[in-house]
Amino acid sequence: MNIKVKKMCYMLVGILLIGICVASFRMSGFGVDPFTCMNLGVSKFIHMGFGTWQLIVNIVLLILVFFTVRNCIGLGTIVNMVFVGYIADFLCWLMEDVIHISVNLGLRILFLAIGLLLASLGAALYMAAEMGIAPYDSVAFIIEKFSKGKMQFRYGRICSDVIVMVVGIVFCAASGNSVWMVVGLGTLLNSMFNGPLIQFFRTKIEKTLQEQT
Repeated sequence: MNIKVKKMCYMLVGILLIGICVASFRMSGFGVDPFTCMNLGVSKFIHMGFGTWQLIVNIVLLILVFFTVRNCIGLGTIVNMVFVGYIADFLCWLMEDVIHISVNLGLRILFLAIGLLLASLGAALYMAAEMGIAPYDSVAFIIEKFSKGKMQFRYGRICSDVIVMVVGIVFCAASGNSVWMVVGLGTLLNSMFNGPLIQFFRTKIEKTLQEQT
């Protein structure tokens, strides 16, 4: 397979996996990933659809990325910022309103495990494709750049994840909804391990691509 085609497939599959990951976290009831936590909390507070609000936030972040780490922007950036929120909304609608799935404890744990795995694997796939990354994923690179390398990607990611998680909790509580709707075991595990896991998977995937060039 042509390397450019393979990278395109990596990017598309990665973004699809992230959409599935967000839906899995939401279905688990154990809390969502930090960025989704913030966007769900704020969207509930202002009574706006999750997918639409996430798109607005991504546009704002994209402007910041354009003036700081412009090399992070590409086709994958646009595909990610437009489709991830809507993929998650669609899958949750399908599972809850069409299939009417009954989520017991076993399924909640399964959804949590799927979310944790796909969050890092999906991000690593489309990052390794080097076709642009999501505006939020670029934040860790911005932190790394302005710290002059003193705070590596994995630690910058943990820092940004904790900040947006706190924002999500505050807005969810302010909207009168239970904070457990957006934060929980899944959120904490994701905020602590997503950065290191992305770096781990990305190293493996990039090595595979290099061997084929």
